Amino acid sequence: MSESIVEIANLHKRYGGTQAVADVSLEVRRGEIFGILGPNGAGKTTTVELLAGLRQADGGTIRVLGVDPQRDPAAIRESLGIQLQASRLPAKIRVAEALELYASFYADPADPAELMARLGLTSKAATAFANLSGGQQQRLSIALALVGNPEVAVLDELTTGLDPQARRDTWALIEQVRDRGVTIVLVTHFMDEAERLADRLAIIDEGRVVAHGSPAELVAAGDDDRTFRMRLPAEVAVSPVLDALAALAPVHTVTEVADEIEVSGSRRALPAVVLHLAERDIVPDEIRTLTRTLEDVFVEVTQAHPDGVNA
Repeated sequence: MSESIVEIANLHKRYGGTQAVADVSLEVRRGEIFGILGPNGAGKTTTVELLAGLRQADGGTIRVLGVDPQRDPAAIRESLGIQLQASRLPAKIRVAEALELYASFYADPADPAELMARLGLTSKAATAFANLSGGQQQRLSIALALVGNPEVAVLDELTTGLDPQARRDTWALIEQVRDRGVTIVLVTHFMDEAERLADRLAIIDEGRVVAHGSPAELVAAGDDDRTFRMRLPAEVAVSPVLDALAALAPVHTVTEVADEIEVSGSRRALPAVVLHLAERDIVPDEIRTLTRTLEDVFVEVTQAHPDGVNA
């Protein structure tokens, strides 16, 4: 197992009457992309701000590279790069100027020119921040998080507001950064982003970790049930079939969805349904299984819609 590079235990943070972080525990291993996933307002950004020493925790412990950033944030400043969702640069600052300014804060920074080349910003070196596209601004945000040659980079909601192509380009950049040896903590509320990028992830809801593991582990955890849909021949009366299937022991639910019947149940539900129909000389025109996704897990553990709005 890889070395733990970030360790958080029983973290708490309250703002007045609001419990932003209720009890978060997680660990990030060296060289991985660790996703923090959750609805809007779940406590994701507060958690990483506490991790970076930007806010003071009310309780719990944090270690980044063996250092407590709550007690000594300066001790990890050279090792931790961070890009926060709400951070913006002055409108008139140029790309090269911003990178050179940030580089001056570190004892052994990366070469700004090399970073611009790696992130496709060389042609925009003299362009003001306000004149960059959304995707270019995100590339610059990544560059600024990396200019200190950090061991750990925290990237918060990098692709919010980007078009599909810009999102995919940003994902490829994040993978390149990880492949160069940087451990990444990626905060997001997008299912596809977490599933594509995260080696492991924690789902946070109402300030608590409600699920954690690799995307594959989370999807497989509740996979004892099976769901499938089928379309019956037009001459078959649907209502009697619905009633009959619902009475089968392996079947949990039967619903009519448009011109299809959706059946959920145990692993034996599909053969039981097919056998029942065959005994009555009913042959479905189509049967297709529905694969469980990370989005399904998210909805189950948070009871929120994927766009972050509570159900």
